[in-house]
Amino acid sequence: MSTLALAVRDSSTMLRRNLLHARRYPSLTLNLLLTPIMLLLLFVYIFGDAMSAGLGDGGGDRSAYIAYIVPGLLLMTIGSTTIGTAVSVSNDMTEGIIARFRTMAIHRGSVLIGHVIGSVLQSVASVVLVGAVGVAIGFRSTDATALEWLAAFGLLVLFALALTWIAVGMGLVSPNAEAASNNAMPLILLPLLSSAFVPVEGMPGWFQPIAEYQPFTPAIETLRGLLLGTEIGHHGWLAVAWCLGLAVLGYFWSAARFGQDPK
Repeated sequence: MSTLALAVRDSSTMLRRNLLHARRYPSLTLNLLLTPIMLLLLFVYIFGDAMSAGLGDGGGDRSAYIAYIVPGLLLMTIGSTTIGTAVSVSNDMTEGIIARFRTMAIHRGSVLIGHVIGSVLQSVASVVLVGAVGVAIGFRSTDATALEWLAAFGLLVLFALALTWIAVGMGLVSPNAEAASNNAMPLILLPLLSSAFVPVEGMPGWFQPIAEYQPFTPAIETLRGLLLGTEIGHHGWLAVAWCLGLAVLGYFWSAARFGQDPK
C-alpha cells in the first residue's frame, strides 16, 4: 500500500474514532455551543433595541441588530467548538492512547488529521445550528447570490480549519484537559473584542486598531459583506491572510510538538 493510501485509510479511521467520541460524549460540545446561542438571544432580546441605536443609518430597531450580530456569532461558534478540540487532543496525549498509537503500524500524522477533520465537521454542524436559531428569530439574507453564499461557506470552513490547527497545538502543549480549556479560551474571548457586537468606530480610539486587525473582525466584516451586501473593503484579503497564516502556524506547531518523543 502506498504512503498516500495508508495516510488516507488511517486518517479515515481516526476521523471515525473522533466522531464516535463526540457522539458518545456530547456534553462538552453542547456546553460550548450554548455560549453563542445564549449570547445571541441575550443581545437580541435584552439589549437589541439599545444596541441597534449605535449602528448608524442601518440601526434603530431590533431586526437591524439581528442582521448585524448573527455573522459575528457564527464565527464565535467556531471558536467555541474548537475549544473542545484542544481538550480532546490533550486527553489523548495524557491518557496513554497516543503512546499506544506510536507502537502501531499506522500513519503518524493520521491522529492529528482525524482530530482536525472531525473538528471542522463539528464546527460546520454547530454553525448550521446557530444559523438556524438566527433565522428563527428573524435573520434574513435575501440579497446574497448563490456565489456569495458559497463564498461565505468557504470562509467559515477556512476559518474553522485555521482555528482548529491552533486548538490542536494548544491541546498538545497542555499538561491536562483543564489547562487545554484555559489555554484555548482566547478563541472565545477574541470575538468579544471584535466588531461582533458593536462597530469598531464606536470603540475608544486607542482600542480601534486592536479590534480592527485581530483575526475575527476581518472575517466578520467579510461575512457581513457576503450575506448582507455591506462594504467588504480590505477586510476580505485580511480575513484570508489571517486564516492561511493561522492554519500554517498551527500545522507546523502541532506537527513539531507531536513529532517530539514522549518523555
